[in-house]
Amino acid sequence: MRAVVFDRFGGPEVLHLGEVPEPEAGTGQVRVRVEAVGLNAFDGKIRSGAMEAAFRTPLPAVPGTEVAGVVDQVGANAAGVAIGDRVTGWTSRGAAELAVLKLWAPVPDDLDAAQAAALPVVGEAARRALRILDLKPGETLLVHGASGGVGGLATQLAVAAGVRVIGTAAPVNQERVASYGATPTTYGEGLVGRVRALAPAVDAVLDAAGGGVLPDSIELRGGTDRVLTLTDPAAHGLGVVFDERPAPSAEDLADLVGLVVRGEVAVPVAKVLPLAEAARGQALVDGGHAGGKVVLVP
Repeated sequence: MRAVVFDRFGGPEVLHLGEVPEPEAGTGQVRVRVEAVGLNAFDGKIRSGAMEAAFRTPLPAVPGTEVAGVVDQVGANAAGVAIGDRVTGWTSRGAAELAVLKLWAPVPDDLDAAQAAALPVVGEAARRALRILDLKPGETLLVHGASGGVGGLATQLAVAAGVRVIGTAAPVNQERVASYGATPTTYGEGLVGRVRALAPAVDAVLDAAGGGVLPDSIELRGGTDRVLTLTDPAAHGLGVVFDERPAPSAEDLADLVGLVVRGEVAVPVAKVLPLAEAARGQALVDGGHAGGKVVLVP
């Protein structure tokens, strides 16, 4: 089958189309004919070799951790799913014509495949972050990167829970942040003053963007308590919680799919590209300013 492959570690340019053996669904798994695959910053870290100290990636490798597709093979003990069902979920080799899913949720016919494929990773991260911060209605949350995938979804979920959100984003994305029900502001020099002009106190901070925002976040919060980053390893030297350990849940994913279908939250898809343009797509993601999710389609 056709797949995106990298034979060596490096930049996005090492990604290319190749032929690889078809995967088979194992116990408790399903195989799907891929309709769309979401690209993530984590895929870039694996491809660059930055994750080799944590775990080895045998080469050649196929990237991609989230897909949407139509089930064409059901493994033993995979309950509640049948051939022909549309699903979205987590995989380890998703940028291909076929992929095996370990956890998944049903996708209704009225949800676009690109939107469905864009949901598992950002949905899990946003839910995990909000649970760690344990926000209460009426509290104020500062979200860095509120127009992006994780930050945007966390912003919408927090607003829906009665939390006031101040969201940082580039000038071009201020309207998007406002459309999520948050109060937008720009990042960069003068951030502390801008946020304090909007809110007398910040009860929690979520950094979904990185870029050196943690010192300002600590100042605004008045300490490191309830300051969380999903992106910046500098947290270790500052006493801030750095959490990048996914804990996928099929139940959570199914709930998020329902929210998207009902129009209660949105996951912006910035680009939909063919598999052959995987290098271009991953370069957009690696740059951190894609303006939403980047999705590949076979």
